[in-house]
Amino acid sequence: MTRRQIADKAAARFLGGFHCAESVLLTLAEFYGVSSPLVPKIATPFGGGIARSASICGCVTGALMGIGTKYGRMRSSDDREKAYSAAASFMIAFEKRFGSLICYNLIGCDFRTSEGRKRFEELKESRCANFVKGAVEIVLEIENKTG
Repeated sequence: MTRRQIADKAAARFLGGFHCAESVLLTLAEFYGVSSPLVPKIATPFGGGIARSASICGCVTGALMGIGTKYGRMRSSDDREKAYSAAASFMIAFEKRFGSLICYNLIGCDFRTSEGRKRFEELKESRCANFVKGAVEIVLEIENKTG
């Protein structure tokens, strides 16, 4: 599969009912061959910019967890620099591409209100699906550069 096809798969999952963090993590874990009953379950609290707080975008947290599935540690003695480096590169690239890492800055919705959730539904396909795609594309670009 191409990067674009993988990113499109993440967007389809998002539009199919998984939220942003779940969609990104599920797609990246699958790409990296990680099968766990915790995926995408572990990402559930991160939707809506972490528990609907409109804080760090769920695409960002999902991507960081996805990076962890590839470069994360299994033992405390394992090196964490590759994970930190890939995560930092991702965050810089996501912010450069979309202008912010903060959900509210990206879409202007307060998920804690019915008006905010309604506004999100209006932006879901036109904005958020693009953030989902972009997050996956950026991680795969980093993967391609670092191996």
